Amino acid sequence: MSFSLIALGRACIDLNAVDYNQPMEETMTFQKYVGGSPANIAIGLAKLGENVGFIGKVSDDQHGRFIREFMRKSGVDVSQMISDDAGHKSGLAFTEIKSPSECSILMYREDVADLYLDATEISEDYIQQTKFLLVSGTALAQSPSREAVLRAVEIAREKDVPVIFELDYRPYTWQSLAETAVYYQLVAQKATIVIGTRDEFDILENKEGGDNETTVTSLFAHSPELIVIKHGVDGSYAYEKNGTVTRGYAYKAKVLKTFGAGDSYAAAFIYALLHEKGIEAALQYAGAASAIVVSRHSSSEAMPTVQEIEEVIQTQTWGG
Repeated sequence: MSFSLIALGRACIDLNAVDYNQPMEETMTFQKYVGGSPANIAIGLAKLGENVGFIGKVSDDQHGRFIREFMRKSGVDVSQMISDDAGHKSGLAFTEIKSPSECSILMYREDVADLYLDATEISEDYIQQTKFLLVSGTALAQSPSREAVLRAVEIAREKDVPVIFELDYRPYTWQSLAETAVYYQLVAQKATIVIGTRDEFDILENKEGGDNETTVTSLFAHSPELIVIKHGVDGSYAYEKNGTVTRGYAYKAKVLKTFGAGDSYAAAFIYALLHEKGIEAALQYAGAASAIVVSRHSSSEAMPTVQEIEEVIQTQTWGG
């Protein structure tokens, strides 16, 4: 079997507020979904018709079995999803939807199973079967998951598999910004494609108010060939090593909540790259997918189809 992409990292439980427009303290009902950036991206690409694999560790309990089965039914290969045998639990993320612009996530990330993926559990044979390996920043937050990511990246480089680094910064479990920057830089310099928000690139550089030109100049001195920096409603910029810069724009959406947009963006962007549609088209697909997901309740289940993405592209104006 060959894969379009294998994602490595966190798969957890999202509990999204069913009661909108009120604080979490007053919310009594939540809907359960699979969450976690790498898992969401894998599910998103599977929904777009791609053959996708996943490497990760989940709890050996009801939550772990839910995650495994949900992803399997979504079309993701879970043969490399390992059950934790040491009693670690799957991470939980409760979401609050006060208003379309006031959303927050309360994460429980203490001693979670996904951070116990071990370097010895990374299969060289599995990674060499994919066109892309995607790793996320959260998996670097703690050992032994940190070493597992570094091992997977090294295998990918040895096998000429391009590495996509989705910065996915979450402050939970990191000890300091300085520590985060060390490991983010280490992986970003070895990656082929780096995707993140402007704020996440500031974390990578351990400074505030960074600028895109300085960021890309620094990273292009290393392995990256393509760097995508997102600026929220102001769109995004894709920088190629040959000097080409392409701007992406945001599509209009009836926003329900803000989370999930980044994962749908990455899935659709990668889909367009896989189908050689070009960077501008990739930004269009990414922007359209983001607009769809922020209008829906979940992140993973909300991932759009190709037809839905292309309908947004065809019916809305693209440009500043």
